[in-house]
Amino acid sequence: MLNFLKGVVSGSGTGLKDLPYNIGEPYSSAWGSWIHYRGTSKDDGTPVSVFALSGSSTNDGHLAAGRNGVKRLRTVRHPNILSFLHSTEAENFDGSTAKVTIYIVTEPVMPLSEKLKELGLKGTQRDEYYAWGLHRIAKAVSFLNNDCKLVHGNVCLASVVVTQTLDWKLHAFDVLSEFDGHNESAVGPMLQYDWLIGAQYKSKELLKSDWTTIRKSPPWTIDSWGLGCLIYELFSGTKLSKTEDLCNTASIPKSLLPDYQRLLSSMPPRRLNSSKLLENSEYFQNKLVETIQFMEILNLKDSVEKDTFFRKLPNLAEQLPREIVLKKLLPLLASALEFGSAAAPALTALLKMGSWLSTDEFSVKVLPTVIKLFASNDRSIRVGLLQHIDQYGESLSAKIVDEQVYVHVATGFSDTSAFLRELTLKSMLVLAPKLSHRTISGSLLKYLSKLQVDEEPAIRTNTTILLGNIAGYLNEGTRKRVLINALTVRALRDTFAPARAAGIMALSATSSYYDVTEIATRILPNIVVFTIDPDSDVQSKAFEAVDQFLQLVKQHHEKTNTGYTSTTSMGTSSIPGNASLLGWAMSSLTLKGGKSSEQGSYAPASSSMPPTSAVPDSSSIADSSSITPIHVSSSTDMTDQHVPVSPSLNDGWGELENGLEGLDGDKDGWDDIEPEEEPKPSPFLANIQAAQRRPVSQPKPQVASLRGSIKNDDEDLWGSVPATAPAPRTSSQPSSTRSSRTVDDDEDPWGAISAPAPSTKSLNVKKGGSLDDNDPWAAIAAPVPTSKARSSIGRGRGNKPTVPKLGAQRINRTSSGM
Repeated sequence: MLNFLKGVVSGSGTGLKDLPYNIGEPYSSAWGSWIHYRGTSKDDGTPVSVFALSGSSTNDGHLAAGRNGVKRLRTVRHPNILSFLHSTEAENFDGSTAKVTIYIVTEPVMPLSEKLKELGLKGTQRDEYYAWGLHRIAKAVSFLNNDCKLVHGNVCLASVVVTQTLDWKLHAFDVLSEFDGHNESAVGPMLQYDWLIGAQYKSKELLKSDWTTIRKSPPWTIDSWGLGCLIYELFSGTKLSKTEDLCNTASIPKSLLPDYQRLLSSMPPRRLNSSKLLENSEYFQNKLVETIQFMEILNLKDSVEKDTFFRKLPNLAEQLPREIVLKKLLPLLASALEFGSAAAPALTALLKMGSWLSTDEFSVKVLPTVIKLFASNDRSIRVGLLQHIDQYGESLSAKIVDEQVYVHVATGFSDTSAFLRELTLKSMLVLAPKLSHRTISGSLLKYLSKLQVDEEPAIRTNTTILLGNIAGYLNEGTRKRVLINALTVRALRDTFAPARAAGIMALSATSSYYDVTEIATRILPNIVVFTIDPDSDVQSKAFEAVDQFLQLVKQHHEKTNTGYTSTTSMGTSSIPGNASLLGWAMSSLTLKGGKSSEQGSYAPASSSMPPTSAVPDSSSIADSSSITPIHVSSSTDMTDQHVPVSPSLNDGWGELENGLEGLDGDKDGWDDIEPEEEPKPSPFLANIQAAQRRPVSQPKPQVASLRGSIKNDDEDLWGSVPATAPAPRTSSQPSSTRSSRTVDDDEDPWGAISAPAPSTKSLNVKKGGSLDDNDPWAAIAAPVPTSKARSSIGRGRGNKPTVPKLGAQRINRTSSGM
């Protein structure tokens, strides 16, 4: 028998030199004669535990019992029994004396007594943790006694160890034997190595070696007594020294006391079965035990139960022992989310628990799960990820964001849900700084170009805000190509007042990226007209911006006069208004993308500036009462919204191709470069100029209602446009540059300071004196009233030759290409 056990042990290895583990420092306590060491794997450095037992000869009784323990530990598997990894037996000589040592390698654990001192739990939290641990040990004992018909023989505090996730596990199987209840006449020991058990842990019949009584009793009698010893040692905080101490019940919880007394019954047949202990005791009914049990059988729960549980979990986690939450519940929660068994609200609980970790621990225990969740098809999971991105975004590395995260997040730009589009947009405030220039210019800016004409006014506004915030992450060439066109051609022409205000503020915040020529010719002319905007907030921001940019031009003038000429970008650290955009933008990003009570759908501001009654008077976007927040209660709610420019998406993330469809780099509205000189007017221009000088009769009272006391003396200045005027075409560059492509109004770099692109129809005068919505002069005119006539007020009488020249320039280029 001994040779067989020795062969079983030796079969796992050939000696200590071949042990694939490093043995470290020992713990201060272990069961019996074993020594418990810390250890690591030689392959990957993962932690393990190494148990060693030494004897003077191969026939030593301790070694024989140790080999029995190795065999039993290898063959008995249960979640609450210590996991076996490896074993070996080594022989060495100390002079002429041979010394044999058995090594068992298991999962990393530490003695329960030491772990309890380390945790230092008190009161309710201590009782909850003890209840959970006892629940686990009772399950292991019940498995041995009732399912396997085995007797452990020495259940006590020393035979219990704790894993890294704070699970209690049973080990010390040296005395483990089969229950020989059928051989009642046998007088020999049923437990071959019962001499290893301390006298204080032996029941009365075991102490007397009354094997006949033991065999006639149920198989759980010896181990039920051991459970009583374990309970005493736990709550008394001391090691059991004699059997009589078990009668001292002062430290035993009242809810556990009846079961404790039944476990230690003097009559073996009447002792409480460990399986009944789990069923009957009120002591095990607490929040910690119920929470962990729910998590362990999560796959058996329905969606309603999961949703209810995970919504309560963040508050519940605050009431549970912090160490147990972080080391036990957090790994369970991360695994459940990763494999899809947890509901979306679990993400909130995961991130809340993760906030209690250190930065390094968060990167190891939480971040990998979050990164994997970005690939999930569950739309509600994605909503949670985007809503809480500020909690983990800084922990993501630039490489992970650029290569793994962005590709999934970007599909949200084209989602059919306005709420998801806006959440995706807001997330870029955190993710954009970690993206490469190639990703920003090749993908992100195209999506932002599309969102600047989104049907939701809040999304258009927040897109402009985002551009102002990420301008510093664009390279110089991209900034020159994008910023002015995006912030003037689109943002300043928006019919939504907060969107125009955002455009002005973004221009102010990015003023350091513009040279003096761009400021004087492309920015100031666009901002000045908004000093008479119907919205007071837009007006005030326009005045601040005008003052700021004029100061920059003045500084350039002073430097030029002193001999320091510079037409490159100028710093604006001395401009107070420049520093306010970031905070303002952050408060604005709290909006939900809802439809506002703006006048009609989105159209360029050149068609008309909305009257005061149509645009909400708000001091900031965050306070705008005209925006209806979109509340998402389920994925079904989000799919009911429809965005014409986005195809219907099936998996919640959408397809990247769909998001990029129609977003060619040449058609994103930001790609044109301003021509250096204009072509000379052709004879065709003279006809247009003559037509423009003809009078147009417009009712003065309606103009006066918009301009107050300003008299409309410019009616005779501009004249009317005859109905027979040829249909103009739009082009932002000479035909030699783009001969075969018609350029959209948003792509025309001159559109910001000149008339918007006219339509291909004739500029006929509507009945009632109102001009067509595509009137080329509307962009530089004062805002028009709600109905009937539109004003044709120009920028000034002394500027007549210049303004017709811009409109004629586009007509001339198009006609020359025909």
